[in-house]
Amino acid sequence: MAVYERGFRRYTGLLTPARWRFLVLARFAYQEVFRSRLLTAFFGIACIVPLVFAVLIYLRHNVSAIAFLEIDLDELVPIDERFFFVFLNVQSGFGFILTAFVGPALVSPDLAHNALPLYLARPFSRVEYVAGKLTVLVGLLSAITWVPGLLLFILQAFLEGSGWGVGNARIALGLLLGACVWILGNSLLALALSAWVRWRPVAGALYFGATLVSAGFANAVAGVFQTQWGHLVNLDLLYKTVWWGLFGVPQGFLSEQVMGSLPVWSAWTALAAFCLLWLAMLARKVRAYEVVR
Repeated sequence: MAVYERGFRRYTGLLTPARWRFLVLARFAYQEVFRSRLLTAFFGIACIVPLVFAVLIYLRHNVSAIAFLEIDLDELVPIDERFFFVFLNVQSGFGFILTAFVGPALVSPDLAHNALPLYLARPFSRVEYVAGKLTVLVGLLSAITWVPGLLLFILQAFLEGSGWGVGNARIALGLLLGACVWILGNSLLALALSAWVRWRPVAGALYFGATLVSAGFANAVAGVFQTQWGHLVNLDLLYKTVWWGLFGVPQGFLSEQVMGSLPVWSAWTALAAFCLLWLAMLARKVRAYEVVR
């Protein structure tokens, strides 16, 4: 067809409602994530792990299976707040690695190729852009943390009966809130580093460093100045302290570093401050244009 025969034609397809427009970014980002066979396999392994915990719950309540396997009931793992605390710790480890590979690739390519003006020139705000990118990590991490965790809680409540679910509602609430706090904090950190470091490998390395090196730095500060408040920069310890407060894990189950280093309220305050800092870093970089001096 000749060029002069091409006329303007208005788009006649379905329009995405304005309030859900940010999900368009998440949809295409998920396609990129699962295009990688390595990430798809790793995500599948992380989804299989809850099946192992489900088997432990099933064995705890199946007398015939215990007799067939010749297992002493006292040797089985008790299904209580410690069980779900360990589950959240294991799945957060998988989520940490998954975020390190997915997070740095969400914002940095748009900044490196000056694509933000193309997004923001449309009826698409900066908040919607960040929400769309954040939804990618929130969806992936939720699928391996609190979603299977609540399913395990429902399975245990069904098999145990006798009002176990009502009596242990704190476990379900702690699992949901603890996972959400961890997901939000890690997602904001990954996006902030992706926005400030435009080279994906470096952003991923900084994400590992911000989480792992912070523990060593916190121990050094606490040792030099002889104060427990030095642990406020230890991100992993902050999350575990919050989880311990939510689950009500008995003393003696965790190490002394986790049990007595920080009050629970200080861990909540420090995490809130870090999240605000990472949001400010995103707001500074996610702009339609950039002034280069």
